[in-house]
Amino acid sequence: MTATDNRGAIPRQPPVPLRRIEIAGIPFDVVNFQETLDLIIGLAKGGRTSYVVTPNVDHVVRTYRAPELRSLYTSADLVVADGTPLIWASRLLGKPLPERVAGSDLFPALCAKAADNDLSVFLLGGAPGTADQAAAILQQRHPRLKVAGTYCPPFGFEEDADESARILSRIKEAKPAILFVGLGSPKQERWIVANREACGAKVSIGVGISFSFVCGHVHRAPRWMQRLGFEWLHRLLQEPRRLWRRYLVDDTLFFALVVKQFFRRA
Repeated sequence: MTATDNRGAIPRQPPVPLRRIEIAGIPFDVVNFQETLDLIIGLAKGGRTSYVVTPNVDHVVRTYRAPELRSLYTSADLVVADGTPLIWASRLLGKPLPERVAGSDLFPALCAKAADNDLSVFLLGGAPGTADQAAAILQQRHPRLKVAGTYCPPFGFEEDADESARILSRIKEAKPAILFVGLGSPKQERWIVANREACGAKVSIGVGISFSFVCGHVHRAPRWMQRLGFEWLHRLLQEPRRLWRRYLVDDTLFFALVVKQFFRRA
């Protein structure tokens, strides 16, 4: 079952025929958390390279303002909704997504599943030292977890051809089944799309700041805040100078886009 973005993006090839809904121009697969884990493990055992994205409200708004970014998401093998407002929007549009599937929840859960399925992982990115520390913590939790490698590239590495080649060489030599890329969005999605074939990992997934969450360097919102859709507020209170404009100005466009889609559908 192949889908294309209505602006002519690259066709997506899901691992199995999945039902999808579009929210503000991004097609989301209608899957719950457990189904997502099973699908990604299936991709990691498959015969071709693939990648997974977990767009949130900020990503959706960014692709609206910069349409050239949209194919990074529409061409993915699996697209899951990382944000409670996306779940609310899907209900308003009459095609409800079953639940939020956060990349920061997927990362440790996939490592547990990888350990159970004898699949190796590689951690690329994160703040200096966090990939190594996260790998050590996860191996303590799951002694059978195979960490094929970790690497934190220097700032601006994408402009350095030698450094970029060094990264690809490390990953190719490690031959991970699952590559976790924590470079922030949209840098991590751009890197994955440009290098997923060359790096040789079976499945690549962008996980943002997830390494720091596992290490405890950055604290996630309490579960009740996550359930009520206020994790953004928790992040804003932690980093107000960096995040105030994103959450209080830029991302408010999302609600206008959803309302516009609702009336267009009606």
